Amino acid sequence: MTRVVRFHQHGGPEVLRIEDVALSPPGSGEVQIRVKALGLNRAEALLRAASYIETPTLPSGLGLEAAGVIEAIGVGVKDFAPGDSVSVIPPQSMIRWPAYGEFATYPAGLVVKHPPSLDWQTAAAVWMQYLTAYGALIDIAGLHSGDHVVITAASSSVGLAAIQIANRVGATAIAVTRTSAKRQALLDAGAAEVVTLAEEDLAARLNEIAGPEGVRVVFDAVGGPIFEPLTAAMSRGGILIEYGGLSREPTPFPLPAVLSKTLTLRGYLVHEITGNPVKLEAAKAFIVEGLEHGTLRPLIDRTFAFDQIVEAHRYLESNEQFGKIVVTI
Repeated sequence: MTRVVRFHQHGGPEVLRIEDVALSPPGSGEVQIRVKALGLNRAEALLRAASYIETPTLPSGLGLEAAGVIEAIGVGVKDFAPGDSVSVIPPQSMIRWPAYGEFATYPAGLVVKHPPSLDWQTAAAVWMQYLTAYGALIDIAGLHSGDHVVITAASSSVGLAAIQIANRVGATAIAVTRTSAKRQALLDAGAAEVVTLAEEDLAARLNEIAGPEGVRVVFDAVGGPIFEPLTAAMSRGGILIEYGGLSREPTPFPLPAVLSKTLTLRGYLVHEITGNPVKLEAAKAFIVEGLEHGTLRPLIDRTFAFDQIVEAHRYLESNEQFGKIVVTI
């Protein structure tokens, strides 16, 4: 038996339960991990609340990121052995491959021997944020030195990863956040400029920062009314990559800006990287090199114990965090 987190009905954090379930051995091509730490993601709160792109059969597990020690390997696994320290690439389905538990089983292709310099908490905080930001900024947008990139929801783990990746390639990272409460923290995290939605005119500030050439890349997790000022500040031929939808307001289609500037507005899921072996290997190489050189540094906001999973989810939904929330086991 092993302890796992499941929910039997959709709802708030209080529906999460820690339960004892039978522990099955890993199947062919799989590895079983004794989990040491979990990285929390907003997608898990959305699944729990019935707002995610997957619809689970209840009761359901959840979770996308883990780090730990390989406990057992299935038939055909050659690159891993019991005792290896590993972390997990987020799977395409957290219903099929849930992370929240004392043990978790994954296909060997989604398991990485992370740099040994990482502790468990940091290793559990790597892959979702950096793969998401890498796929959008490097693989799709081709971000490069001299570019201006606008990053909304900048204090999230993905937003902070995007700032670090922008700095690594020599681009100018413009962080967008709700208020000035996190302004200094974002500057300390590497943002060249910070724009506060509640206190400044977004389009005017972006035009002031980027100048007449405008912003070539926008990496947005919010949607809603900010589409119009964002596109108004973009350069001709620019690209806006949408990977979220945090706003509860309708998202207008900014037709005049799209036509006059020949803009690209593109939806994006990290599965575009994790589901493509060639792209995933390129992303892993970029991220591991950055971790080893120190240009990529996961920021941990707060750590909870496994028995505090409900409290951890409450904090996840508070929007107070700066960086990643981690749960240790």
